[in-house]
Amino acid sequence: MTERMGTTERIFQAVLFEVLAVSLSILGLALFTDHAIGALSGTMIIIATIAMCWNFIFNWFFDRVATGAKEKRSLLFRLFHVVLFQGGLLVLTVPIMAYILKVSLWQALLMDIGVTLFVTCYAFTFNLVYDHTRAYILTSKKSTRVINT
Repeated sequence: MTERMGTTERIFQAVLFEVLAVSLSILGLALFTDHAIGALSGTMIIIATIAMCWNFIFNWFFDRVATGAKEKRSLLFRLFHVVLFQGGLLVLTVPIMAYILKVSLWQALLMDIGVTLFVTCYAFTFNLVYDHTRAYILTSKKSTRVINT
């Protein structure tokens, strides 16, 4: 089993995830809506801040419940994780998106579902790559320690 993430690494992971997600989401929304990049950027930065907090809280709790080596999680388990995370985030962000962009809750829901579908695929890929890269780095560090001693 690989070692647990500390608070610093968890913050790094969340910030890296959100910076990439916000940039790609702004581009996607700009392509599919008539909102200005400035309005979309402000909205997505606020939503990303909420998402980072949710990411930290949700994954801290989730990792306490779901123990074991993260790189060995099954496809079905990873899908469950992503759907649960994104569903909770959707509940938090639709009213905020509606308010900031001055659209109806229905329009905000449709926009947020579009972003959520994109981010769900992105989250799955990001976490899969992150977990395996992390496991590789930790294994490499252990191998280097063994060689140097």
